[in-house]
Amino acid sequence: MPHPLTDDLETLARPVVQESHLTVQSVEVLAHRIPLTVVVRVQRTDGSDVNLDECAAVSGPLAEALEASGLLTMAYVLEVSSPGIGEELLTDRDFVSFRGFPVELIRQEAGGAEVRRTGLLLGRDDQVVQLNERGRILRIPREEVRRVRLSETPPDS
Repeated sequence: MPHPLTDDLETLARPVVQESHLTVQSVEVLAHRIPLTVVVRVQRTDGSDVNLDECAAVSGPLAEALEASGLLTMAYVLEVSSPGIGEELLTDRDFVSFRGFPVELIRQEAGGAEVRRTGLLLGRDDQVVQLNERGRILRIPREEVRRVRLSETPPDS
């Protein structure tokens, strides 16, 4: 479940990031870390990744905007980064670009239990996400999928 401030933080970050001619790809609040960590992933408007200097250029103005907003009253760390390996797949483009790559999928079943599956990504359509899990094709309903992220190691054969 996303942190309650995620949407407000993303709304705050969008115009600040756009001033640098970039877009917000995602905002994640990692409340389990001490101090709390706010991760803002940015990319160029054409969808390509940004470099370290571009992340640094966004970090200062974004930190100032966060401080001025008063949204976060506790200690926190701000991380501005570019999406990369190990990151969550969000857009249709991501699911096309990483077809055949090893992924980890987190599914929420009835009753709220989360189940992790690993396999090779076959694709996503309006109804399902498809994985090849050791030769078996899994068709997981999209409404049950909580997260799909690239995995650094392929699933066991």
